Amino acid sequence: MQALPVLAGSLLVLLCLLLPLAPALAVSLSDLPVAPPAARVLDTADVLSRATRAELDRQLQDLDGDRVDARLITVNHLDYGLDLAQLGSQLLDRWSTSPDSSGQGDALLLLIDTQNKATAIVASPALQRQLPQALLDSTARTTMAQPLREGDRYRQASLDALTRLRTVLQGGEDPGDPAEAEVVVPVSNIPTAEQTREGNGLTWVVVLLVVGSVVPMVTWWVFSR
Repeated sequence: MQALPVLAGSLLVLLCLLLPLAPALAVSLSDLPVAPPAARVLDTADVLSRATRAELDRQLQDLDGDRVDARLITVNHLDYGLDLAQLGSQLLDRWSTSPDSSGQGDALLLLIDTQNKATAIVASPALQRQLPQALLDSTARTTMAQPLREGDRYRQASLDALTRLRTVLQGGEDPGDPAEAEVVVPVSNIPTAEQTREGNGLTWVVVLLVVGSVVPMVTWWVFSR
């Protein structure tokens, strides 16, 4: 009888090992704070190191001088039917009515979906007079997305976006989209199939010309003796 609890426990452990890991829960508005958190970086996807979070937090706080409450949010899986821009807009609406948001300036949210490598930037209506929607879309689509495509460079994507937006906020000209890395095709000494066919055709032409010239001469020499 004492063996039954041991057997049951062993079966339970084996069952837990065989069960697949539960997928990451989808993130929706209800999973995010109801008021702006003290930290400017909300790394729910857990893709940033502590040092990177501290560095980005300082960069985001630097925009306080421009009366901008800037924040960075990462998620690893969005709820079905929800995209980053929608999530950002919902979060702006929620935080704008929060008592903790008073006196913090115009809101600016940089969002990253780490599962799909998607990016979005949303700003409060008042801030869009300085940062037009076209600029926000371009910064998310190119300045942030390029480092992510090059290898999950979340820190670089965030810093590059903040640098571009800060330049415009301080009256500078928009630096524009980042330059695409030029792909250099290495020169190969191996001939292509087309070059091989052309080379073979030329060889046969030369052979036929030689045969057409030599054979008559040899024939005349043989029969003239």
